[in-house]
Amino acid sequence: MKNFSLRDIPIGSFFSEPVYLDEQFIITAPEVNFSSELIKALQNWDFRVLLSDGEPQEEYSGTEEVIHEDGSAEKSFLTDGSEIQNAEKLYADFLKYVENLFTQLISKKELNFNHISEKVKELCDIIRENRRYLQRVMKNDISEGKNYLASHALKSTIIAIIIGSFIKLPNHRLIELGVAALLHESGMIQLPPQTYMSDRPLSNQEKKLILSHPIIGFNLLKNLNFPLVISLSALEHHERENGTGYPQKLTGEKISLYAKIIAVACSYEALTTTRPHKSAKDGYSGMLDLLKNEGKQYDDTVIKALVFSFSIYPIGLYVLLSNGRKGQVVDINPENPKYPFVQVFGELNPDGKNKVLETSQDGVHIKRPLQKEEIS
Repeated sequence: MKNFSLRDIPIGSFFSEPVYLDEQFIITAPEVNFSSELIKALQNWDFRVLLSDGEPQEEYSGTEEVIHEDGSAEKSFLTDGSEIQNAEKLYADFLKYVENLFTQLISKKELNFNHISEKVKELCDIIRENRRYLQRVMKNDISEGKNYLASHALKSTIIAIIIGSFIKLPNHRLIELGVAALLHESGMIQLPPQTYMSDRPLSNQEKKLILSHPIIGFNLLKNLNFPLVISLSALEHHERENGTGYPQKLTGEKISLYAKIIAVACSYEALTTTRPHKSAKDGYSGMLDLLKNEGKQYDDTVIKALVFSFSIYPIGLYVLLSNGRKGQVVDINPENPKYPFVQVFGELNPDGKNKVLETSQDGVHIKRPLQKEEIS
């Protein structure tokens, strides 16, 4: 191991390998930065030289270890800090694009199908490469104020594309689905904001306006020469399998596939996001609500695709494990949505790296989601 003078270690830096006070005693793991408080404490304890096989760097990077049911371990390289920052930027940039798109639609009644398709193609590539980080970032978008419809549209689009990928839609149809999802509320943004942003009871006239937004969206997209399959998605995204939806009370196979997918995507997004008139459910509770599929409102194949794509315990959810430890879901298990991969808080592997385990029926499993007050 190499010697590092404490005064030469940059404040806020991360070491690529564990840092030791001596040959055996670990002072920090790679995911712990050298804060000014830590450096001051070491100085107060009269530690001037530290040992490590690694090097200080600006951002955390390390290996994550996945423990399989048979006891075997698999490591993969990750840079959670930089990957999440990258996902945050990608999400923020795309959200800004959607906001500008909606402003253009309101002010000029103009939309360019080819340009939007190119942007959605970019989004499909982003999701393919950054899915698990994007899902964590998306979870933190609280969708308040003027961004509500743009945020709802973007998150619903991401969810819809993930579902579409799971059911193996070809690329051109995945892009069509993404465009349809992005514009599924094009009728809603034509209405006065107080009709969908208010926390007060709506008047009968306002309720009628809300119920008319799928028709407004359909006519708008049709007049702008969008493909019929996309215009129909705006018209049908509130239809339900059992005929209880609106505006046409369609049933089963009469509802287009994209509308079926968007119905599930935007319902899950709405359940798990705070609105002026309601609080958000956590991802687990929202997933259970859709899984119940009360009255068979949603297509079973689409519900299954959502569950297997996001897991019953979605990425980003804070959970209590059966061994009493706390953690955060960091990836899905494509074989079983009940048992995702969880990063365990305060528990490291012998080499000082984050411990990520695959939960299982016979081993450590998720007991329940954590309440807000339990997350420290």
